[in-house]
Amino acid sequence: MAVKTRRMPSDKPHIPVLLRPLLRAVAPVSGVWLDGTFGAGGYARGLLEAGADKVIGVDRDPSVFEMAKNWAGSYGDRLELVQGTFGRLDDYATVLDGVVLDLGVSSMQLDQAERGFSFMKDGPLDMRMSQSGPSAADLVNQADEGALADILYQYGEERASRRIARAIVVAREESRIETTGELVRIVEKCLPRPKPGQSHVATRTFQAIRIAVNDEFKELVAGLEAAERALKPGGKLAVVSFHSLEDRVVKRFLQARAFSGGGGSRYAPEVAAAEPGFRDLSKAIGPDEDELAENPRARSARLRVAVRTEAGAEPVDRSVLGMPGFKREGKA
Repeated sequence: MAVKTRRMPSDKPHIPVLLRPLLRAVAPVSGVWLDGTFGAGGYARGLLEAGADKVIGVDRDPSVFEMAKNWAGSYGDRLELVQGTFGRLDDYATVLDGVVLDLGVSSMQLDQAERGFSFMKDGPLDMRMSQSGPSAADLVNQADEGALADILYQYGEERASRRIARAIVVAREESRIETTGELVRIVEKCLPRPKPGQSHVATRTFQAIRIAVNDEFKELVAGLEAAERALKPGGKLAVVSFHSLEDRVVKRFLQARAFSGGGGSRYAPEVAAAEPGFRDLSKAIGPDEDELAENPRARSARLRVAVRTEAGAEPVDRSVLGMPGFKREGKA
Protein backbone atom coordinates (compact mmCIF):
# COMPACT_ATOMS: atom_id res chain seq x y z
CA MET A 1 0.00 0.00 0.00
CA ALA A 2 1.40 3.36 -0.97
CA VAL A 3 2.04 5.84 1.80
CA LYS A 4 0.54 9.24 1.11
CA THR A 5 2.09 12.27 2.71
CA ARG A 6 1.40 15.94 2.34
CA ARG A 7 4.20 18.08 1.02
CA MET A 8 6.43 19.09 3.89
CA PRO A 9 7.47 22.70 4.49
CA SER A 10 10.01 24.06 2.03
CA ASP A 11 12.35 25.22 4.80
CA LYS A 12 13.63 21.68 5.31
CA PRO A 13 17.43 22.08 5.03
CA HIS A 14 18.36 18.49 4.19
CA ILE A 15 16.73 15.47 2.58
CA PRO A 16 16.15 12.73 5.18
CA VAL A 17 17.79 9.57 3.87
CA LEU A 18 15.51 6.61 3.02
CA LEU A 19 12.42 8.43 4.32
CA ARG A 20 10.10 7.12 1.60
CA PRO A 21 11.04 3.43 2.00
CA LEU A 22 10.98 3.85 5.78
CA LEU A 23 7.43 5.17 5.72
CA ARG A 24 6.37 2.36 3.38
CA ALA A 25 7.99 -0.25 5.63
CA VAL A 26 6.29 0.96 8.85
CA ALA A 27 2.89 1.84 7.34
CA PRO A 28 0.30 2.51 8.58
CA VAL A 29 1.83 5.16 10.85
CA SER A 30 -0.15 6.03 13.97
CA GLY A 31 0.22 6.54 17.72
CA VAL A 32 3.32 7.82 19.49
CA TRP A 33 6.73 7.60 17.84
CA LEU A 34 10.21 8.55 19.01
CA ASP A 35 12.80 9.91 16.62
CA GLY A 36 16.05 9.19 18.44
CA THR A 37 18.23 11.31 16.16
CA PHE A 38 16.14 14.40 15.49
CA GLY A 39 18.75 16.34 13.49
CA ALA A 40 17.07 18.57 10.91
CA GLY A 41 13.70 17.03 11.80
CA GLY A 42 13.13 15.23 8.51
CA TYR A 43 12.05 11.89 9.96
CA ALA A 44 9.92 13.52 12.66
CA ARG A 45 8.08 15.64 10.11
CA GLY A 46 7.70 12.67 7.79
CA LEU A 47 6.12 10.59 10.55
CA LEU A 48 3.79 13.42 11.60
CA GLU A 49 2.67 14.01 8.02
CA ALA A 50 2.16 10.26 7.54
CA GLY A 51 -0.25 10.03 10.47
CA ALA A 52 1.63 9.79 13.77
CA ASP A 53 -0.38 11.30 16.62
CA LYS A 54 2.81 12.49 18.31
CA VAL A 55 6.57 12.37 17.76
CA ILE A 56 9.16 12.76 20.50
CA GLY A 57 12.30 14.17 18.89
CA VAL A 58 15.49 13.33 20.79
CA ASP A 59 18.99 14.61 20.01
CA ARG A 60 22.21 15.04 21.96
CA ASP A 61 23.09 18.16 19.92
CA PRO A 62 21.42 21.24 21.48
CA SER A 63 21.87 23.32 18.31
CA VAL A 64 19.31 21.29 16.35
CA PHE A 65 16.46 22.54 18.52
CA GLU A 66 17.44 26.14 17.94
CA MET A 67 17.30 25.53 14.20
CA ALA A 68 13.88 23.88 14.50
CA LYS A 69 12.25 26.86 16.23
CA ASN A 70 10.98 28.39 13.00
CA TRP A 71 8.79 25.37 12.19
CA ALA A 72 8.41 23.10 15.23
CA GLY A 73 5.64 25.19 16.79
CA SER A 74 3.35 24.57 13.83
CA TYR A 75 2.82 21.00 15.09
CA GLY A 76 1.74 22.10 18.57
CA ASP A 77 1.86 19.40 21.22
CA ARG A 78 2.17 16.71 18.52
CA LEU A 79 5.94 17.34 18.55
CA GLU A 80 7.94 17.15 21.78
CA LEU A 81 11.67 17.92 21.72
CA VAL A 82 14.09 16.39 24.24
CA GLN A 83 17.83 16.94 24.52
CA GLY A 84 19.37 13.60 25.37
CA THR A 85 20.77 10.39 23.91
CA PHE A 86 18.80 7.62 22.27
CA GLY A 87 20.59 5.16 24.56
CA ARG A 88 18.21 6.49 27.26
CA LEU A 89 15.11 6.77 25.09
CA ASP A 90 13.03 4.67 27.45
CA ASP A 91 13.59 7.40 30.08
CA TYR A 92 11.65 9.78 27.80
CA ALA A 93 8.78 7.44 26.86
CA THR A 94 7.84 3.91 27.87
CA VAL A 95 4.91 2.91 25.62
CA LEU A 96 5.78 3.64 22.02
CA ASP A 97 4.24 2.64 18.70
CA GLY A 98 7.51 3.17 16.87
CA VAL A 99 11.15 4.17 17.13
CA VAL A 100 13.36 5.58 14.36
CA LEU A 101 17.14 5.77 14.72
CA ASP A 102 19.27 7.50 12.07
CA LEU A 103 22.86 6.64 12.94
CA GLY A 104 26.07 8.59 12.52
CA VAL A 105 26.60 12.25 11.69
CA SER A 106 23.93 14.26 9.89
CA SER A 107 24.37 16.17 6.64
CA MET A 108 23.57 19.30 8.60
CA GLN A 109 26.50 18.67 10.95
CA LEU A 110 28.83 17.81 8.07
CA ASP A 111 27.99 21.09 6.38
CA GLN A 112 28.98 23.14 9.44
CA ALA A 113 32.74 23.62 9.25
CA GLU A 114 32.87 24.80 12.86
CA ARG A 115 31.67 21.39 14.08
CA GLY A 116 34.79 19.68 12.71
CA PHE A 117 33.11 16.58 11.28
CA SER A 118 34.08 17.06 7.63
CA PHE A 119 37.44 16.54 5.97
CA MET A 120 36.12 18.69 3.11
CA LYS A 121 35.85 21.84 5.24
CA ASP A 122 38.63 23.31 7.35
CA GLY A 123 37.55 24.04 10.91
CA PRO A 124 38.23 23.21 14.56
CA LEU A 125 38.94 19.52 15.14
CA ASP A 126 35.86 18.99 17.33
CA MET A 127 33.40 16.23 16.23
CA ARG A 128 31.41 16.27 19.50
CA MET A 129 27.73 15.66 18.80
CA SER A 130 26.75 16.92 22.25
CA GLN A 131 29.19 19.86 22.07
CA SER A 132 30.54 18.81 25.48
CA GLY A 133 33.28 16.55 26.79
CA PRO A 134 36.67 15.70 25.19
CA SER A 135 36.95 16.72 21.53
CA ALA A 136 38.58 15.06 18.55
CA ALA A 137 41.55 17.38 19.06
CA ASP A 138 41.90 16.11 22.63
CA LEU A 139 41.87 12.51 21.40
CA VAL A 140 44.30 13.10 18.53
CA ASN A 141 46.75 15.00 20.73
CA GLN A 142 46.57 12.90 23.89
CA ALA A 143 46.01 9.24 22.94
CA ASP A 144 49.14 7.13 22.65
CA GLU A 145 50.22 5.78 19.28
CA GLY A 146 48.89 2.25 19.88
CA ALA A 147 45.47 3.50 20.95
CA LEU A 148 45.24 5.77 17.89
CA ALA A 149 46.15 2.89 15.59
CA ASP A 150 43.53 0.66 17.21
CA ILE A 151 40.84 3.33 16.85
CA LEU A 152 41.63 3.87 13.16
CA TYR A 153 41.67 0.14 12.44
CA GLN A 154 38.69 -0.94 14.55
CA TYR A 155 36.33 1.95 13.85
CA GLY A 156 37.51 3.00 10.40
CA GLU A 157 38.82 -0.29 9.00
CA GLU A 158 41.85 1.73 7.94
CA ARG A 159 44.61 -0.61 6.74
CA ALA A 160 47.25 2.09 7.11
CA SER A 161 46.24 2.71 10.73
CA ARG A 162 49.71 2.27 12.22
CA ARG A 163 51.34 4.50 9.59
CA ILE A 164 48.76 7.25 10.16
CA ALA A 165 48.95 6.95 13.95
CA ARG A 166 52.73 7.29 13.81
CA ALA A 167 52.46 10.35 11.55
CA ILE A 168 49.98 11.96 13.96
CA VAL A 169 52.32 11.43 16.90
CA VAL A 170 55.29 12.88 14.99
CA ALA A 171 53.25 15.91 13.88
CA ARG A 172 51.91 16.70 17.34
CA GLU A 173 55.41 16.66 18.78
CA GLU A 174 56.04 19.83 16.77
CA SER A 175 52.70 21.51 17.53
CA ARG A 176 49.24 20.58 18.73
CA ILE A 177 46.89 19.44 15.94
CA GLU A 178 43.93 21.81 16.15
CA THR A 179 42.08 21.78 12.81
CA THR A 180 40.50 19.34 10.40
CA GLY A 181 42.75 20.66 7.64
CA GLU A 182 45.89 19.78 9.61
CA LEU A 183 44.66 16.23 10.18
CA VAL A 184 43.71 15.83 6.52
CA ARG A 185 47.19 16.88 5.41
CA ILE A 186 48.79 14.36 7.78
CA VAL A 187 46.66 11.54 6.38
CA GLU A 188 47.23 12.61 2.78
CA LYS A 189 51.00 12.31 3.26
CA CYS A 190 50.56 8.70 4.43
CA LEU A 191 48.41 7.41 1.56
CA PRO A 192 48.47 7.54 -2.25
CA ARG A 193 46.17 9.93 -4.05
CA PRO A 194 42.76 8.26 -4.62
CA LYS A 195 41.76 7.19 -8.10
CA PRO A 196 38.68 8.77 -9.74
CA GLY A 197 35.53 7.55 -8.02
CA GLN A 198 37.33 6.48 -4.83
CA SER A 199 36.63 8.02 -1.43
CA HIS A 200 38.89 10.70 0.00
CA VAL A 201 41.86 9.16 1.80
CA ALA A 202 40.82 10.79 5.10
CA THR A 203 37.31 9.28 5.07
CA ARG A 204 38.12 6.30 7.28
CA THR A 205 40.26 8.29 9.69
CA PHE A 206 37.55 10.89 10.26
CA GLN A 207 34.88 8.20 10.66
CA ALA A 208 36.97 6.35 13.23
CA ILE A 209 37.81 9.40 15.32
CA ARG A 210 34.19 10.62 15.28
CA ILE A 211 32.96 7.21 16.44
CA ALA A 212 35.50 7.14 19.27
CA VAL A 213 34.79 10.71 20.41
CA ASN A 214 31.05 10.04 20.63
CA ASP A 215 31.28 6.41 21.84
CA GLU A 216 28.84 5.56 19.07
CA PHE A 217 28.79 1.77 19.24
CA LYS A 218 28.12 1.67 22.97
CA GLU A 219 25.35 4.21 22.39
CA LEU A 220 23.95 2.20 19.47
CA VAL A 221 23.54 -1.01 21.47
CA ALA A 222 22.12 0.91 24.42
CA GLY A 223 19.62 2.51 22.04
CA LEU A 224 18.56 -0.79 20.51
CA GLU A 225 18.00 -2.29 23.97
CA ALA A 226 16.14 0.83 25.13
CA ALA A 227 13.90 0.65 22.06
CA GLU A 228 13.04 -2.96 22.87
CA ARG A 229 12.08 -1.91 26.40
CA ALA A 230 9.98 1.05 25.26
CA LEU A 231 8.13 -0.41 22.27
CA LYS A 232 4.74 -1.95 22.90
CA PRO A 233 3.73 -5.24 21.24
CA GLY A 234 3.35 -4.58 17.52
CA GLY A 235 5.53 -1.48 17.77
CA LYS A 236 8.05 -0.94 14.99
CA LEU A 237 11.76 -0.27 15.12
CA ALA A 238 13.42 1.31 12.07
CA VAL A 239 17.18 1.89 11.95
CA VAL A 240 19.11 3.68 9.21
CA SER A 241 22.87 3.05 9.18
CA PHE A 242 25.59 4.46 6.95
CA HIS A 243 28.45 1.99 7.04
CA SER A 244 28.92 -1.75 7.29
CA LEU A 245 30.10 -1.72 10.90
CA GLU A 246 26.88 -0.08 12.11
CA ASP A 247 24.68 -2.25 9.91
CA ARG A 248 26.39 -5.41 11.15
CA VAL A 249 25.65 -4.54 14.78
CA VAL A 250 22.00 -3.69 14.02
CA LYS A 251 21.54 -6.87 11.98
CA ARG A 252 23.08 -9.12 14.62
CA PHE A 253 21.17 -7.46 17.44
CA LEU A 254 17.85 -8.04 15.70
CA GLN A 255 18.80 -11.59 14.76
CA ALA A 256 19.81 -12.32 18.35
CA ARG A 257 16.53 -10.95 19.70
CA ALA A 258 14.45 -12.78 17.09
CA PHE A 259 16.11 -16.12 17.83
CA SER A 260 13.99 -18.54 19.82
CA GLY A 261 16.61 -21.21 20.57
CA GLY A 262 16.85 -24.71 19.19
CA GLY A 263 19.50 -26.00 16.83
CA GLY A 264 20.37 -28.99 19.01
CA SER A 265 21.92 -32.18 17.63
CA ARG A 266 23.71 -35.26 18.93
CA TYR A 267 26.94 -33.26 18.73
CA ALA A 268 25.77 -30.13 20.52
CA PRO A 269 23.07 -29.42 23.09
CA GLU A 270 20.02 -27.38 22.19
CA VAL A 271 20.60 -23.67 22.63
CA ALA A 272 18.47 -22.08 25.31
CA ALA A 273 17.26 -18.57 24.50
CA ALA A 274 14.88 -16.00 25.80
CA GLU A 275 11.56 -15.50 24.08
CA PRO A 276 12.13 -13.50 20.88
CA GLY A 277 11.63 -9.76 21.35
CA PHE A 278 11.30 -8.98 17.63
CA ARG A 279 9.75 -10.56 14.55
CA ASP A 280 9.30 -9.79 10.86
CA LEU A 281 12.88 -8.69 10.37
CA SER A 282 13.38 -6.91 7.07
CA LYS A 283 16.33 -7.39 4.80
CA ALA A 284 18.55 -4.34 4.41
CA ILE A 285 16.84 -1.72 2.24
CA GLY A 286 19.01 0.69 0.27
CA PRO A 287 18.29 3.85 -1.74
CA ASP A 288 16.69 3.64 -5.17
CA GLU A 289 17.90 5.50 -8.26
CA ASP A 290 15.57 8.44 -7.63
CA GLU A 291 16.92 8.96 -4.13
CA LEU A 292 20.53 8.68 -5.26
CA ALA A 293 19.84 11.36 -7.87
CA GLU A 294 18.32 13.61 -5.19
CA ASN A 295 20.90 12.90 -2.50
CA PRO A 296 24.21 11.19 -3.41
CA ARG A 297 25.07 10.98 0.31
CA ALA A 298 22.45 8.23 0.58
CA ARG A 299 24.53 5.77 -1.43
CA SER A 300 25.81 3.84 1.62
CA ALA A 301 22.60 4.01 3.69
CA ARG A 302 20.81 0.84 4.78
CA LEU A 303 17.43 0.54 6.50
CA ARG A 304 16.36 -2.36 8.74
CA VAL A 305 12.89 -2.71 10.27
CA ALA A 306 11.54 -5.12 12.90
CA VAL A 307 8.29 -5.52 14.85
CA ARG A 308 8.17 -5.89 18.63
CA THR A 309 6.61 -9.02 20.12
CA GLU A 310 4.84 -9.46 23.46
CA ALA A 311 7.94 -11.02 25.10
CA GLY A 312 9.81 -9.21 27.82
CA ALA A 313 12.89 -7.22 26.89
CA GLU A 314 16.25 -8.89 27.41
CA PRO A 315 19.85 -7.59 27.23
CA VAL A 316 21.97 -8.99 24.41
CA ASP A 317 25.37 -10.62 24.78
CA ARG A 318 27.72 -8.04 23.26
CA SER A 319 30.09 -10.76 22.07
CA VAL A 320 27.65 -11.85 19.34
CA LEU A 321 27.15 -8.38 17.87
CA GLY A 322 30.42 -7.97 15.99
CA MET A 323 31.15 -4.68 17.72
CA PRO A 324 34.51 -3.24 16.65
CA GLY A 325 37.15 -3.63 19.32
CA PHE A 326 35.02 -5.97 21.46
CA LYS A 327 37.11 -8.60 23.25
CA ARG A 328 35.63 -11.75 24.70
CA GLU A 329 36.30 -12.04 28.41
CA GLY A 330 39.55 -13.84 29.09
CA LYS A 331 40.87 -13.45 25.53
CA ALA A 332 43.29 -10.97 24.01
